Amino acid sequence: MQSRFTAILTALIAAALFGATTPVAKALLGPMPPFMVAGLFYLGSGVGLGAILLVRAFSRARSKGVSAHELTWLVGAIAFGGVAGPALLMLGLTSTPAATSALMLNLEGVLTAAIAWIVFRENVDLSVFLGMVAIVAGGVALAWSPGAADASTGALLIALACLCWAIDNNLTRKISNADAMVIACAKGLVAGATNLGIALAMGAHLPAPRIAVAAMTTGFGGYGVSLVLFVIALRHLGTARTGAYFSVAPVFGVALSLAMWPQAPGIAFWIAAALMTLGVWLHVRERHEHEHTHERLEHTHRHVHDEHHRHEHDFPYAGDEPHTHPHVHLPITHTHAHFPDIHHRHTHKRR
Repeated sequence: MQSRFTAILTALIAAALFGATTPVAKALLGPMPPFMVAGLFYLGSGVGLGAILLVRAFSRARSKGVSAHELTWLVGAIAFGGVAGPALLMLGLTSTPAATSALMLNLEGVLTAAIAWIVFRENVDLSVFLGMVAIVAGGVALAWSPGAADASTGALLIALACLCWAIDNNLTRKISNADAMVIACAKGLVAGATNLGIALAMGAHLPAPRIAVAAMTTGFGGYGVSLVLFVIALRHLGTARTGAYFSVAPVFGVALSLAMWPQAPGIAFWIAAALMTLGVWLHVRERHEHEHTHERLEHTHRHVHDEHHRHEHDFPYAGDEPHTHPHVHLPITHTHAHFPDIHHRHTHKRR
């Protein structure tokens, strides 16, 4: 398994790439309608990753694609995270300041953790729960704007986008053992074509080539590469924890948006920033350790021979690591600090 540091760093890099797209999207909304921006972002993601997959197909690297029984989860993830989420975000950005929009995206991590805890029964400790409360309070501070109905409506749309992505994150967790690049590429191509089709049907026109290329390039990094890293983090950290680390994305968006549009943020912004920073800190400091039992498990993923991978090989093995092949985990009971990764999705007693 990945080390804790590597897994967290993977989630943080994904957050940085995604957070930086918000102010760029705000800048692009001038010449382009929301659905066009979302379509080009995701299309750039799908096309770019697709090109990498074609190149990789000529290598001898082994990977696990999406199986037939996982397609339902993938379709649901694309519908919520690739179609509804980006469109709601783009609509919300039309009436919400970029810095506020970027910070509002912290709600995604909270909603992701809440769904993981309540619906999928993933363990969430007290520190993570208190962090969720702090981030929600920050979101309320940003969304409540007396006398500014447009801003409040925009914040609501962004909150709904966060809900869609939270559902997407939990559905993607069900297939996080598959090839992350295949998942992200499929989402990019389908979501990009759908949003682009909606934009054209509503009378929009394709932008100038240089603007389209800029949007697709932004989407490749902010939606494509970011999603690949996010899926990898899901595999090793679980949904709630990955969502918590990913909620630092707005920090990067805020920094970039204030650099692009210099202004002095209001008091509500700083109150929300303080609450959300506290929430993220509470998430990061959480540690989960107890005696647990691994049941027999057979699956395929990229791995090294750590304490959870003590198996023989039924093919000529040259000792290369990491590598990918079907393997069996035998039952074992032990104690160590862990996250609800693909090897630690056990139930917990509710206290």
